Amino acid sequence: MSSPASSVLPIVPDPLCALLKASPAGVEPERLEAGTASFQRTARGMFVGGFATFAMLYGFQPLLPQFSHEFGLSPAQASGAMSAATGTLALMLIPAGIAADRFGRKGIMNAALGLAACLTLATALAADFSQLLILRALLGLVLAGLPAVAMAYLSEEVAPDSLGRSMGLYIAGNALGGMSGRLLASALTDWSSWRLAAAVLGGLGLLATVVFWRSLPPSRHFRPASISLAALASGCRNHFSDVGLRWLFVVGFLLMGSFVSLYNYLGYRLVLPPFDLRPGQVGAVFSLYLIGMWGSAWAGKLADRLGRRNVLWVMVSVMALGLGLTLAERLAVVLVGIGLFTFGFFAAHSVSSSWIGRRATTGRALASALYLSAYYLGSSSLGSFSGLMWGVGGWHGIAALLALALAACIAIALRLRSLAPLTR
Repeated sequence: MSSPASSVLPIVPDPLCALLKASPAGVEPERLEAGTASFQRTARGMFVGGFATFAMLYGFQPLLPQFSHEFGLSPAQASGAMSAATGTLALMLIPAGIAADRFGRKGIMNAALGLAACLTLATALAADFSQLLILRALLGLVLAGLPAVAMAYLSEEVAPDSLGRSMGLYIAGNALGGMSGRLLASALTDWSSWRLAAAVLGGLGLLATVVFWRSLPPSRHFRPASISLAALASGCRNHFSDVGLRWLFVVGFLLMGSFVSLYNYLGYRLVLPPFDLRPGQVGAVFSLYLIGMWGSAWAGKLADRLGRRNVLWVMVSVMALGLGLTLAERLAVVLVGIGLFTFGFFAAHSVSSSWIGRRATTGRALASALYLSAYYLGSSSLGSFSGLMWGVGGWHGIAALLALALAACIAIALRLRSLAPLTR
C-alpha cells in the first residue's frame, strides 16, 4: 500500500480533519488497519448500525405466539410479521446496492436506519394485524439500504488482513441487536404490551441513527459507477459466472432460512409442556445470542488465519449438532443445543459474508446485495414454509426440514474447499 500524503491540509472541523487527508494524484489512500483510531470509529459505527438493524428487524420474533393468541392466527400465519419484513428487504437489496454503487455508501446506510426507526415507531399504532404487516413490509423496503451496503463499505475501506475482524464485529453487532431486541420486546410485552415494545425499539433506532452518522468515516475508496440495466445484467452475469460466489449465495439462503426457522417457532415449543415457559422466560432464551456475538468475531479471526474454506464447513456442522440437541425433552439440553446452533450460525455467516468481499473483485455492493438477497429470501421463504411443518409433526417436523437444509449446506461448504483461490 502507498504511504499517506505529507502535504499540508486545510483546517477543517474535528473529527473530519483526520478523514480528509489528501493523497498525491493516482495514489490510493491506505486502507484501515485493525488497532488504528479510524478502524475503531468504523467498527463502532458499523456495530451500532448492525445492532439497530437486527433489533428492529427481529424484535417481534419472540412475540409470534402472542400474535397467534391475540389475532387468532396459526404459527405459519403469525410468522408473516417476520416474513413481510425480510421478504421485502430481500427484494430491495439489489436496488439499494445499485444506488450505493452510484451515490455512495454512508448516506444511504444512514437514511435506511432513520426511516426504519420511524416505521418501527408507527407499528405501535397499528389497528390490526393487516396494518402491522404493511408497516413491516415497508420497514424491510427501507432497511435494505444498510445491510446491502455494509459489506461493500467494509471490503473497500478495510485492509484485507483486517477484513475478517471488521466483518466479525459488524455481525457481532447484528447478534447483540437481535438478542437485545428480542429480550426487550419479550420483557416489555410480559410487563405491558407489544405496542410499547415496538415504540421502544423505534426510539432505539433513532438513537442509533445519530451515533452511526457521527461515528462512521466517509468512504475514501468508493468510486461512483453509472446506473444502467445493462450494467446490472453484466454485473449479475459476472458474479454468477464465479462458481464460488454462486455457491456462497446458496449457503446464505440455507443458513438464514434455518436460523430464522428455529427461532420463529422456538417460542411455540417452549410455552408447551414439558417446558411451560412464560413469554418473558422465552425471551430470556435469546440471551444465547451472546454466544453468537462472540462466535462471529472469533470465527472472523480464525478465517483470517486458517482460511475460510477450512472453517465454514465446521461451523455448519456445529449448527447441525445443536439442532439435534433441541429434540431433547430436558430444558437444559435444549438450551445447549440452541447455544451451539446460534454459535455455529453466526460463525458460519461471518465466514461466508467476508468471503463474498474477497471473491468479488468488482461491483462489491452488487455482490453483497445478491448474497443478502439470497440470505433474506431464505429467512422469508424457508422461515414461513417451516411453519407448515409444525402442523405436520410439531417441533420434530421442523427439525427434520432444517436437518435437510443443513446437510445441503455442509455438502456445499465441502465443495468450496476445493475452490481455486483468486489471485488479487
